[in-house]
Order: sequence, then structure tokens, then C-alpha cells
Amino acid sequence: MKIQIRLVLLFTLSLMLSTVSAEQVTKEQIKGLDEQVQDIKKDVLGISSELNQLEEKLLFPSNTQVSIFVSLEKDTSFQPDAVQLKLNEKDIAHHIYSFKEVEALLAGGVQRIYTGNVRTGDHSVEVSVIGNTGGSKKTRTSTHTITKGVGPQFVEIRLSGSGVEVKNW
Repeated sequence: MKIQIRLVLLFTLSLMLSTVSAEQVTKEQIKGLDEQVQDIKKDVLGISSELNQLEEKLLFPSNTQVSIFVSLEKDTSFQPDAVQLKLNEKDIAHHIYSFKEVEALLAGGVQRIYTGNVRTGDHSVEVSVIGNTGGSKKTRTSTHTITKGVGPQFVEIRLSGSGVEVKNW
């Protein structure tokens, strides 16, 4: 009998406490769940990043990898509309620029336009650019030779009002 009375008293007390702090418990639970969801999102993004890096290493081994980047010379009035690249007379990349992308390039941004595999040695890169300089449309095409060594190769195509410059890194 005493045990039953104690159970009834405990049950009544727990009901009273739960009605008083029900809002606090649910807010705390929601906050805890939200934190768990954020932690899971961080984990998923981390795994995705690792998978992308692994995929790039598998598809483009470092001894044959070449990456080509496009940038704009600082303080240039040239604004690209489109770029087309040929490597050893084969089309490898083309891009039409949006207003936001041109703004990013003018602010010092760099665009990776191509990543692929090539043998070591000399390779011909042809760059065709359409853009605006001082209100007039201009089309430029230039051919450059890049030398691929052992290990990854980075190539920068720097656009300006006066022409196209290609640098090996």
C-alpha cells in the first residue's frame, strides 16, 4: 500500500513538473536536434569534399595532370564574353561568361576552365577570346607552347586589353 501511494505521488509530481517545463524541454530538444542536424551536414560536406579530391586523384594522376586557369590582368578595360581552348589542335574547353563571372575576374578571381591528362613534353595551346574593350567587340586568337614536366602542371591564361599571356607554373 505504501509503495502504491509513493508511485501515485511520484506520478502526480512528474505530471506537475512536465506541465510546468514542457515548453523548456521541447525548446531544448529542438535545439539539440538542430545542433545534431548541423553536425550531420558538416560531416556530409566533409565526406563530399574528400570524395571529390579522391575522384580527382583517380581521374587525373599527378604525373599527367594539367590544369588551365583563366584570369584578367589588373586594371584592364577588357571584359571577356567567351573563351575557347584547344590543346594540340583538339577542342578541350569553352566558356561563355555571365556578368557576375566577369565581375569576379575583374576583382582578381581565377577560373579553372580545364583539368585533364597529358603526356610530358611540349604541347600547343590555342586560346580564342571574344570580349569588349572600350565599347568595341574584339576577337583574339593566339597560340602558345606549354611544357609539361613530371608532376602536376598549372597553366594561367591571363587576358588583357593588349592580348593573351600564357604562363606555366
